[in-house]
Amino acid sequence: MIKDFLSAALINPLFERAKHFIGLLDRETDQFIQVNPAGSDLFGCRDIAEFLQESGHNASCNPFGPGKLAQIKTALEQTSHYSEEREFPRKSGASFWGKLEVDPFEVNGRRYLLVQITDINHARSVERRLEQSSRQYEAVFTNATIGIVVCDKRGIMVSANQFAHNQFGYSPGELQGKSIDALVPYTVLHRHEELRESFNANPQVRAMGHGRDLYAKRKDDSVFPAEVSLSYFYQGSDLYVVSYILDITFKKEAERALIEQRNKIAQLNIELEQKVADRTHALMATLHQLEESKDELTKALAAERELGELKSRFVSMASHEFRTPLSAVLTSASLIEKYITTEQQDKRQKHIQRIKSSVNHLNDILEEFLSVGRLEEGRVEANWTTFDVTALISDVVTDMQGMLKPGQTIKTTLDCPRSVRLDKSLLRKIVINLLSNAIKYSGEDMRIEVTGRCSGTTTQLSIRDRGIGISEDDQKHLFERFFRAKNATNFQGTGLGLHIVAKYVELLNGTIELSSELNEGTLVTLTFHHENHPAH
Repeated sequence: MIKDFLSAALINPLFERAKHFIGLLDRETDQFIQVNPAGSDLFGCRDIAEFLQESGHNASCNPFGPGKLAQIKTALEQTSHYSEEREFPRKSGASFWGKLEVDPFEVNGRRYLLVQITDINHARSVERRLEQSSRQYEAVFTNATIGIVVCDKRGIMVSANQFAHNQFGYSPGELQGKSIDALVPYTVLHRHEELRESFNANPQVRAMGHGRDLYAKRKDDSVFPAEVSLSYFYQGSDLYVVSYILDITFKKEAERALIEQRNKIAQLNIELEQKVADRTHALMATLHQLEESKDELTKALAAERELGELKSRFVSMASHEFRTPLSAVLTSASLIEKYITTEQQDKRQKHIQRIKSSVNHLNDILEEFLSVGRLEEGRVEANWTTFDVTALISDVVTDMQGMLKPGQTIKTTLDCPRSVRLDKSLLRKIVINLLSNAIKYSGEDMRIEVTGRCSGTTTQLSIRDRGIGISEDDQKHLFERFFRAKNATNFQGTGLGLHIVAKYVELLNGTIELSSELNEGTLVTLTFHHENHPAH
């Protein structure tokens, strides 16, 4: 009957090939009438027959202990399925943990129980190891003396240790569910979003912001310097990012103290340097003029602060710009003394030329200082005359050919058929200064373009180069005294040229506009309006 039922084409293969215990128990006799091969092996019986023969309550192959079957049958009166996990004995005396599942069913009016037992020893062992690993992780994560924050790929914090909560001024558990942007200063939020997307695209263990100063934001919006390291892991296909955050306030304070100490030592070294007589006198005279002007600037607090800043910039610039040519003069003068024979005339001439070049450079610097002084004192006035702009530009370009680097050229495109009324001398100085900058900051084989257009009321000149360019931040300060762009520190200069140009343009009632991109070049446009001059 039941065997005939089990021999059905579908059920018999499933029953025979199952990997866990499957048994059919007659509820009337409490005897197993069928046990699959895997079930017999699970309890260590020789074969299925032995299991069936010893299926009484006290048999060694019985999966039920005393009274257990009756308890199960009673429970099945209330429910259609019985399940529990417990320890089962094997015939050998050993035991294993298994999951017991019992389901009642009826065939031809006779009631049976389908008994299934699954060996869960391995699963329990895995659970124990997982629990142990979880406790170890919890101990490390919770007690770590560094902020640890775990985020998903969207930047949502899914976990943060207690140290991180204290570090950022949050209550326990308050960070969970918040965006990591809550810990980032407002000024760098956009950049931080780009970095997060970059990390998600190519996750790797690394330090964040290498070579840059990083800051983190507390709940009260205060910030502190931080070092951040990143790692990651996957759960399924989901990426999670782990941030290790260290407050380096004390480290930064120590670094600042060290820098201050080094600066003091450097200042002492500068004070001990040998003073070169002739040009040092010129430097002291200039400084004396600045000191005298300080009495006048003290009339207003803002002017006094400006003077202090100008002095600092001047000393920094002058100490750099004067030292190199003065050192060249001193070195060449010392070497000339050694060349006393006629045959050494070419060597003497070489060093004499070097001295002349250095002196000319120093004279140029001093001329810029004096020009700034005259402009600030209002001793420079525009001398309006009528002249040919095209001829003026042509003369300037011709005069500057000797300054060009190998391969450099100057192309002029001018549409000025009529004479204009401006100060010829000031305009010449403006164009020379701008062309000098274009030549200085452009490489070899580069072309510099001068374009111009004159109408009845307006004169417009433009000078374009394709040199090193100027950053957007530096462009805001280009016309300030002694200011030099960050990428121009390796070039000679005082930081006064564009300041003087702007003052000259102002005297001529004109405007100056500058646009530039790093490594792309610079365009300077001068515009002069003639509405106030009846001659036009």
